Amino acid sequence: MLRRLFNFKGGVKPQTYKAPSVQAPIGLAPVPSRLFVPLHQNIGGVPNPLVEVGEQVLKGQLIGGADGWVSAAVHAPTSGVVLAIEKHVAAHPSGLPTLTVVIEADGRDQWMTRTPVDHRSLAPERVREILRDAGVVGLGGAVFPSHAKLTAAKAVAMDELVINGAECEPFMTCDDLLMRERAEEIVRGSTIFRDLLGARRVLIGIEDNKPEAVAAMQEAVRRLAVDYEVVAVPTRYPAGGAKQLIRVLTGKEVPASKRSTELGVQCFNVATVYTAYRALAHGEPVISRIVTLTGNVLQPRNWEVRLGTPLRDFAALGQPKADTSNYLMGGPMMGFEVPSLDAPVVKATNCLIAGSPALFPPSPPEMPCIRCGACADACPHELQPFELYWFSRARNFGKTQEYHIFDCIECGCCSYVCPSHIPLVQYFRFAKSEIWAREREKNAADAAKARFELRNARDEREKAEKAERLAKAAAARTAEKKAAAAEAGAAGADAPPSRPASPADPVAAAPALDAEAIKKATIVAAMERARAQRAAVQPRNTDQLTAEQQKEVAAVEARRAASPAETAPPAQPVVVREGEPDQP
Repeated sequence: MLRRLFNFKGGVKPQTYKAPSVQAPIGLAPVPSRLFVPLHQNIGGVPNPLVEVGEQVLKGQLIGGADGWVSAAVHAPTSGVVLAIEKHVAAHPSGLPTLTVVIEADGRDQWMTRTPVDHRSLAPERVREILRDAGVVGLGGAVFPSHAKLTAAKAVAMDELVINGAECEPFMTCDDLLMRERAEEIVRGSTIFRDLLGARRVLIGIEDNKPEAVAAMQEAVRRLAVDYEVVAVPTRYPAGGAKQLIRVLTGKEVPASKRSTELGVQCFNVATVYTAYRALAHGEPVISRIVTLTGNVLQPRNWEVRLGTPLRDFAALGQPKADTSNYLMGGPMMGFEVPSLDAPVVKATNCLIAGSPALFPPSPPEMPCIRCGACADACPHELQPFELYWFSRARNFGKTQEYHIFDCIECGCCSYVCPSHIPLVQYFRFAKSEIWAREREKNAADAAKARFELRNARDEREKAEKAERLAKAAAARTAEKKAAAAEAGAAGADAPPSRPASPADPVAAAPALDAEAIKKATIVAAMERARAQRAAVQPRNTDQLTAEQQKEVAAVEARRAASPAETAPPAQPVVVREGEPDQP
């Protein structure tokens, strides 16, 4: 019985260029003498290094542990010695370096101890943990950690599991050869994912330009006696997109604001389910993948390549022609030019295309947009690329978000059909990066503002607490003084009369006064004592003075007697308690 297929809007039909790379079976690429294994090979967090420089590692040994749930581990592709853990150029359009474990191969290629498991004997959560620690990610290009996608929505029953074998990108044939040669393992991996999700049906979608792969998958389904549907879908780019393939096979259209699991469907690439089966049934983590090497080479072919292999060593396997000018990683529609062949093969590397001026001629000069609407007709997500282009070019990023720029999957259909040769996808990537940068700056500013406000609030709280402590201490001292004064008053009422005041000691003559009066009285008393001491001291060397000298001495004594200290009015007497010093 033929399944009814649905259609999706837009799309294009570029020339495929697939035939040259499917003439030979999958080859096993040699292990290079030195491998550069980036720790960040998934769309989530960056794994933490678990090895040290100089450490001996085995093939498949864990060298980078998953950082959180949305992350995946990284393993040694071969046995050898860790030479360095340093920054190295990445296979990324930016060409920026990333933290990399450099391993020198020892030539033995010795496996670690592998432990196969039966997923049916374990709890689903434990199986997901094993897949995470085995480094299983989406090998269709997105490299999203697969264990995170295997958590089905609790409120919605899983109706369909879609296995994506469409492989719509031109030049790329790695999934085609994988389905032809290893179909049974793909079907077994699909069974594992079906059991984890509890899906009622499994649909395997393959473009109809791959009849050999369709036949191989149908034979594997028949041989394993499972009720899976292998469906040949019409060849049209980008039929290999997850939302487009779901639409074609099930008729369900996933809105931009929702995930496919909310509609009861989930999608995985054929290479992803294959690696998941190898991880569970054979205990083999993801240390290699199938990569298409094609384009301007003498021997286009698909190779199983160890992760971390320098692209320079891998490209040499195809024997590039003399006029090769550049290399593209991925397909010509969504791929990017490799910044350096020193970058290594990673989990996202599904195709390497050697380019030349004849194969990829220079793009014609960009012309003004004529608003023909061809880009809108070709867009598979029903966007308006010409509006997004104008707003991106004008840096009106708020408007680009109003026109749903983040719904764009950067498939390149709009750029492919543009008669003005405008690189629309580049404008959209620029706008997205600017929006993300501004969001990061805004988040950083908000975090700084929050820290500033928290610090001010803390300072105000500490000041208030200090003022409260000082007020309590002052109140306690005042209470102590009042209690002491009351005690002194009670003691004075019961005490015998005090001794009479002495003229030389006026401080002891009266009750206690305020602090200022006590200070003045003390000063006056000191001055009186000094005068008395001067008066008691007999002058020396006054014998045998002449009459003139005696007159001078008398004048000095007269002036001294007439000084303010001598004529100052008597001070108020102040009481000095027994035991206190009688000097200032």
